[in-house]
Amino acid sequence: MTDVEAIIDALDRGEIRVAEKRGGEWVVNEEAKQAILDYFRLRRMEPQEVGPFSYHDKIPLKRNYAELGVRVVPPAVARYGSYLSRGVVLMPSYVNIGAWVGPGTMVDTWATVGSCAQIGADVHLAGGVGIGGVLEPVGARPVIVEDGAFIGSRCIITEGVRVGERAVLAPNVSLTASVPIIDVSGTDPVEHRGYVPPNSVVLPGTRSREYPAGTFQVACALIVGRRSASTDLRTSLNEALREFEIGSS
Repeated sequence: MTDVEAIIDALDRGEIRVAEKRGGEWVVNEEAKQAILDYFRLRRMEPQEVGPFSYHDKIPLKRNYAELGVRVVPPAVARYGSYLSRGVVLMPSYVNIGAWVGPGTMVDTWATVGSCAQIGADVHLAGGVGIGGVLEPVGARPVIVEDGAFIGSRCIITEGVRVGERAVLAPNVSLTASVPIIDVSGTDPVEHRGYVPPNSVVLPGTRSREYPAGTFQVACALIVGRRSASTDLRTSLNEALREFEIGSS
């Protein structure tokens, strides 16, 4: 086994991670990310048969879900080199190589977890959520969704955005490194980029911007309040949003 293969195997078993939180900050494991890139170069295309499904790809699929304690609903797919903790539920969805998914997390129907994304414990990625992959450059932080977050249907999170613990994103919130995340819950707006503070309740929004052709509305995200102690990890997204008189769809 080459050094690259040994690293991918360790990622698959959860012995190492592409990024870990140390002293309150997320630190990227560049060696692990580089190994993933090298693994793609080393592998050759080959056919794979899984029950009635046929594939032709470079990366094998994960197996032995019963031993891992993971529920996988057909036709969900997780690639070898991703890690699924005990108690994870994959509805028909996709988890890419290098991703880490924490215990008790639900990856709902047609949600995708991109390369190297780090998803915490007791997270709910609702239907159609798109968590982007970040492979290059190797020092770039992946998308991070911390423990207890609710990510509503059809949300998109890319470019290394970090969603803090227990944050609630309403459906259709789209976050990139450059999208303004504006806290409007106080008397003065407070702007964040690439980071949703813990317990934030976030809605899709727009704000005006001047261009040579006129004034147009540009997408942003609005923090409208904080999740209270009454909306614990067992609470649905609907109930978390209801505190602010916001529908979930």
